[in-house]
Amino acid sequence: MPFDKASDALSRFTVLDLTRVRAGPTCVRQLGDWGANVIKIEMPEGLETGEALGGAREGSDFQNLHRNKRSLTLNLKDPKGVAIFKRLVEKADVIVENYRPDVKDRLGIGYADVEKINPRIVYASISGFGQDGPYVKRPGFDQIAQGMGGLMSITGAPGEGPMRVGIPVADLCGGLFAAMGILTALLEREVSGKGQWIKTSLLQAQIFMLDFQASRWLMEKQVAKQAGNNHPTSIPTGAFKTKDGYINIATAGGKIYERFCHAIEAPDLITHPDYAGRELRSKNRDALNAEIDKRLAGRTSAEWIERLNAEGVPCGPIYAIDEMFADPQVKHLKMAQSVKRKDGSSFELVGQPFTMSRTPSSLKVAPPAVGEQTDEILGEFGFSDNEVAEFRKANIV
Repeated sequence: MPFDKASDALSRFTVLDLTRVRAGPTCVRQLGDWGANVIKIEMPEGLETGEALGGAREGSDFQNLHRNKRSLTLNLKDPKGVAIFKRLVEKADVIVENYRPDVKDRLGIGYADVEKINPRIVYASISGFGQDGPYVKRPGFDQIAQGMGGLMSITGAPGEGPMRVGIPVADLCGGLFAAMGILTALLEREVSGKGQWIKTSLLQAQIFMLDFQASRWLMEKQVAKQAGNNHPTSIPTGAFKTKDGYINIATAGGKIYERFCHAIEAPDLITHPDYAGRELRSKNRDALNAEIDKRLAGRTSAEWIERLNAEGVPCGPIYAIDEMFADPQVKHLKMAQSVKRKDGSSFELVGQPFTMSRTPSSLKVAPPAVGEQTDEILGEFGFSDNEVAEFRKANIV
């Protein structure tokens, strides 16, 4: 049977998914959630050595990364398995891989190999540091990229040493940028008729995500430092203590600062000689923050959030993850979405962060069992039942 589409948006594209762990699966998830025919290629059971990368298959992490896919087992270490893969390439649109850079060429499935079979193929490679250069042979990992990409030097409180971000931001952004590259290449293919090779890395993604902190160095030669919960340039912005907890407040610009001061019944902070102007507020930020905490101590977080929002001052609660999913706006945005297991039961995963008016995305199917659709997929690509039986006998699928 044909694949169960999660959306009509990308349903005309077939994706061969060679990825594992996180950055690669993040990329492919974007394509699968928007309807691409994703074929997850895995080693036949019993041939994979060592602990599975990416965690337990039934665990929340794997389930969230690998929905909206079908699974084909294929031994790419066997020349016959590579031959099967190359027959799939003939009809495919996209290949995504995150092997170490030399592995795909050693297997005979690198871009130069598959382009000869299908010049329209869009081939995406995600690595730790790039496909060439002095670090090409180094293994890549999210936390290594966070450190080398400058992020850990600006995260955390001053004087407490480098701090990683609480999510694998280099992995996630590397995957999202690869997906963006694939979509860009597919659009360009409509003009040229040719595919191309997209290359990105965790290091490139992390550096790009430094954004204004990177440009501060490139243009102004300012090296950003750790600022804790304080915003490095917009002051006062940060986490402030209330009667029963903490809230975030952002007062970018003089007008918002004035509205904020009136809202907390502290108009004197507008004209105070230490805080009259952005540069003075930056210079004296610790004293200003202490003044703000003093004024906020008399009301609860909920009271201040209501009052500040009414005055047009950006603010919000600081949630634990369970509290975040209980928020009425998060519920309205449907960020937790239900997906059905094969036994009819259901569970929730994280939905896509954008919507489309005519071709919505859905969590259509839960992640497949290893090789669950092997026979089905090979049949769609023209392999006979007898061929598939021989492949199984030889442990190729």
